[in-house]
Amino acid sequence: MEPNVLTTTIMHSLSINTRTDFETTMKNYPSSVQPKMSFLRSLVLETARESAEIDQIEECLKWGEPSFVTKHGSTLRMDWKVKTPNQYAFYFQCTSRLVETFNLVYGSRFKYEGKRAIVFDLEEKIPVEDLKKCVEATLMYHKRKHHVTLGL
Repeated sequence: MEPNVLTTTIMHSLSINTRTDFETTMKNYPSSVQPKMSFLRSLVLETARESAEIDQIEECLKWGEPSFVTKHGSTLRMDWKVKTPNQYAFYFQCTSRLVETFNLVYGSRFKYEGKRAIVFDLEEKIPVEDLKKCVEATLMYHKRKHHVTLGL
């Protein structure tokens, strides 16, 4: 087994590799934030399971933030920050077209932070189906980046 890997689980032909530092970071969020971060994590894994094109995903830390990496995707990060305690976010590679495309397709359904994030208020009701489409576009970005709307 690779050092620093907590679990490898196969679910519906999806292999999930979770690094121990990912789990530790998830457990260290404040108790009021942990359910929100767990929800985003579940949403990512559910989306990956539903995509026939994704057979493996790694849960790791990138830039100190819980992140998801797939073979054909752009890194998807998520975090809550002390300096903005009433919100949490999905973070995207700012050099990609992801956030600008999400804004083009979904407009005000989401709150964006430049080209790098979709931000959620802690009490906000999230449009789950639209967000899952954004997650899938991210996890498959390198196969879809030639499409004007990334397949959304």
